[in-house]
Amino acid sequence: MSRVGNPAVRLLAARSLRAHRKAWTAVFAAVAVTAALLGTLALALGSVGLGHARVERYAAAPVVVAGDQEVRWTAEPWGSEPRTETAGLTERVRIPAATVDVLRAVPGVREAVPDDTFVVRERSGSAAPTAAPGHGSGAGTGTGLGSGSGRGTGPGHGTGLGHGAGTDNGTGLGTGTGHGTGTRVYTGRSWEAARLAPYRLIDGREPRRAGETVVGAGLGAAVGDTVTGRRVVGVADGPAVLYVTAGEARRLAGHPGAVDAVGVLAEPGVPVDALHARVRAALDAAGLKDTAAGQPLRALTGDGRGAAEHLGAPPARTELLQLLAAVSGTVLLVAVLVLASLVAQALQQRVAERELLLAVGATPRQVRGAAGREVTRVAGAAALLGALASAPVFLALWSALRARTGVVPEGLELPAPPWLFAAVLVVAALVAGTTRLVVLFAARRPGRPGKGGARRVAGLALLVLGVGSAGTATLQGGDAAAAAAGAATVTLVAGCALLGPWIARAAMTFLDRPFRWFGKAPGRLTAAGAAAHSRRLGAALVPVVLVTSFALVQLSAGATVERAAAAQARAATTADLAFTGTTAERVRELPGVDAATDVLRSSVVLARTEAGTPRLDRLPVLGVDADGLAGTLDPGVVAGDLAGLAAAGTVAVGADTAESLGAKPGSTVELRLGDGTPKRLRVVAVYERSLALGEFLLPKAELAPHMSDPYPARVLAAGAAGASPVAPEAVTPPGAELNGIVSGGIVAAIGGLTVLSVLSTLALIGAGRRGELELLRQVGASAGQLRRMLGLEAGFLTATGLLVGLVVGALPLTAFAWAFTGGLPYLPPAQAGTIAGVVLVTVVAGVFLPTARAASARAASARTASGR
Repeated sequence: MSRVGNPAVRLLAARSLRAHRKAWTAVFAAVAVTAALLGTLALALGSVGLGHARVERYAAAPVVVAGDQEVRWTAEPWGSEPRTETAGLTERVRIPAATVDVLRAVPGVREAVPDDTFVVRERSGSAAPTAAPGHGSGAGTGTGLGSGSGRGTGPGHGTGLGHGAGTDNGTGLGTGTGHGTGTRVYTGRSWEAARLAPYRLIDGREPRRAGETVVGAGLGAAVGDTVTGRRVVGVADGPAVLYVTAGEARRLAGHPGAVDAVGVLAEPGVPVDALHARVRAALDAAGLKDTAAGQPLRALTGDGRGAAEHLGAPPARTELLQLLAAVSGTVLLVAVLVLASLVAQALQQRVAERELLLAVGATPRQVRGAAGREVTRVAGAAALLGALASAPVFLALWSALRARTGVVPEGLELPAPPWLFAAVLVVAALVAGTTRLVVLFAARRPGRPGKGGARRVAGLALLVLGVGSAGTATLQGGDAAAAAAGAATVTLVAGCALLGPWIARAAMTFLDRPFRWFGKAPGRLTAAGAAAHSRRLGAALVPVVLVTSFALVQLSAGATVERAAAAQARAATTADLAFTGTTAERVRELPGVDAATDVLRSSVVLARTEAGTPRLDRLPVLGVDADGLAGTLDPGVVAGDLAGLAAAGTVAVGADTAESLGAKPGSTVELRLGDGTPKRLRVVAVYERSLALGEFLLPKAELAPHMSDPYPARVLAAGAAGASPVAPEAVTPPGAELNGIVSGGIVAAIGGLTVLSVLSTLALIGAGRRGELELLRQVGASAGQLRRMLGLEAGFLTATGLLVGLVVGALPLTAFAWAFTGGLPYLPPAQAGTIAGVVLVTVVAGVFLPTARAASARAASARTASGR
């Protein structure tokens, strides 16, 4: 038995690689780009996996005691062991003030410093508003909020659409020349908590009484200035913060008997581990629980201390990690399809060569071994080059992301230590190994064209599975529908890849007569070539179908949800005026105002099972005044009455969520509010505009006690005739912009990879048919006839690829759109034209460029020969 590593195999591989350098160039390019994409994604996953909340305010405190900012739920999936799900909380979970005394008694503790963070608002502007509506010509314009949808943009992974969009001019009712009012927002703390950083005075002194403040240097104020009605008596290094006395801090925080966190300072020489163990033991012995859900307190050290400072950072990191993990599966599937198609085509074009080797005595094992060595050399070098290139690409993208203000959630650190970059070598090995595995299937002795019953059965089975997955998506909602639709897309594309030769033959049979209208000889040549080389034509169709269906699904899914959400937001916002920096109570006192409602923004956590799998969803919610909704906000009630929100312990539920939970007016739903407090709420209404307003509407009084800053994000008012349109009201999940940018970048990269696969496949096919074209020239075909034949082939590939890709994408898209919006999918005409244009240009370039280069080489040879 011959060994794969014997001299004959090495000789065959080396000579074949030299003889087919041009053909392997296309494979080299595709493998390099695939490795670069996967390497960048692996580095991003590693960086986010190592991510943590930045430690700033508590840098000098080795241990920080705080509430548990995660909620947990344990449930038993179908036929499996119990599983615990967790979700981050974005509102502050406070702890008992008695914790301070417990910690001060712990051996080795030098000091336990309570910390409360609060918000101080200062209104600016003049000329109290009067009865007549007007925008106001003075300073201070209130900002509006965007009409983004807050849902996922594509099957398989949610990205959160929608950002802030638009402004509402003027926050007061003016008389034409009256001034509006603006509001400056400051973060406040007690001066004693500044030592936990530590922040030190650089000018002046500490505050000693109410009405005095020390400001952080980042605020730009000086000693003697007045800020929020307080006299500045000192300036400290550090960020823009107001520091007041401990007593005033407790009063302004507004939660007597509780504190945000406690920083523990150690005696000299006490190790952090020992201090942490003692603090943990003292907390357990005291039996202290948080003030929200009654969970044990947490003692944080190291990078974990940042979670007590930047509440939004850990949940944002978790959601970004989930997004990257979800799209990684899509990227891997697309990469495998692209590489398998290219390598299989490269080997398929050398069927005659392999048959000759077998005829002269080479064994099948030797032929497969030679093909494997050949592919491994090409793929190994390409994968290593692409993986190494992913490092600078990742660094550039990460730097650009950090440079965009407001995109990365405040306090989220995304480190990239040097050892992380070793992951690209693993990626290179994975890509090279995957490419090598393709040889096991592609280098088998081929059968005659038209045969291949197993391939046909497998292709049809995948199509049936894809259609079934799309049908499943219509019966589900949320992420389950998106995942089912995404699985349907990939499955249908894989089925088309296996059925490519039969699809090409069927399409050519249908287009045979129209092709003859473009000339008898070119039309016959095109039809004959398609009949003789249906496998080659099918291989050319696969990447065209892939790029069409992928672009269609990704672009249309986001546009469909965004369009529906924007329409709902416009219909739901019936207010005549919008205000920021004030409250509905104040707005109702203004002449000409008939009704006003505060709009509070927070989140809740919903525990439920989906397809038998337990899950915790953190959802954005609004808190409103029931008596101020008339004329300001219309959620589109389909059952019940929003007036019921005037009572405590009530909630209104979006129609889709109500259906999934089996909720209706009079029933109850259990939610965990923003700080983790469990609440069983009575449903008083079901509404349909949940894409814009979120899945739950709660009374303001129910939501406010569980918010870190229970101040209205916006006030909507009715009754001012002739006022300008108000920016639509809509919820936007935290981290939506970051997730949208990351997801968009990945989608663009995958789109580029699929376009490259079209070019590479067609270039590979073109390189392999030079002999065929030369033979046609020798038997009398003119250059014009050959150009028209190639043009017909390009038209066939474009038309058939677009049509099949449209069908493949339309099935899961329709299911996705129906599940999310109850309507049909939508794609902006400009984007549809872009998809068609990119496919057409790519196919034409892929068909004509290889033959053009061959013609140039032939002309150069002819000139050289004539010169002799």
